Amino acid sequence: MKPAHTHFTTSQRLLHWSMALLILAMLFVGVGMVATVSHAHNTLIAIHRPLGIAILLLVLLRIAVRLKRGSPSLPDDMPALQQVVAKLSHLVLYALMLAMPLIGWSMLSAAGYPVTLFGGVHLPPIVPHDVRLYALLRALHTWLAFALFLTVLGHLGAALFHGLIRRDGVFSSMARGAARQA
Repeated sequence: MKPAHTHFTTSQRLLHWSMALLILAMLFVGVGMVATVSHAHNTLIAIHRPLGIAILLLVLLRIAVRLKRGSPSLPDDMPALQQVVAKLSHLVLYALMLAMPLIGWSMLSAAGYPVTLFGGVHLPPIVPHDVRLYALLRALHTWLAFALFLTVLGHLGAALFHGLIRRDGVFSSMARGAARQA
């Protein structure tokens, strides 16, 4: 059984905030990629691919740390429905953080494109070359990006609600690791 604690560990906070920045950057780079046909498009692709793999590796590490360390419990006075929504929204976030890079990698594999990390380092394809599969995965990648954006907005809204309205320590447990106020 995991020990009870009132705040996230330093490693959990570091992973959370690093990933938050990377995911926001990734969303903006992705929008930029589809919104431009200029020479910047290739630069954005060169950023998007390794950034996606970095997010994939970090979310795997984050899941391992979360399984080992757990998370602080939610306030006892928080309504049961809000607690359920909070837990489900975290599952959705983790699922999307895993799915997006895997679908992107699969999409590129299906299109016959390599996933270039840096220099000449390429990842192997994870699905066979198939134009129909590529089209399906590309659409799925786009729709899940919208879902991730909306989920991140909901997460941010909930964090602000806890930090500014409820002031129940939920936000501060991730923001600076301070113990919850009584």
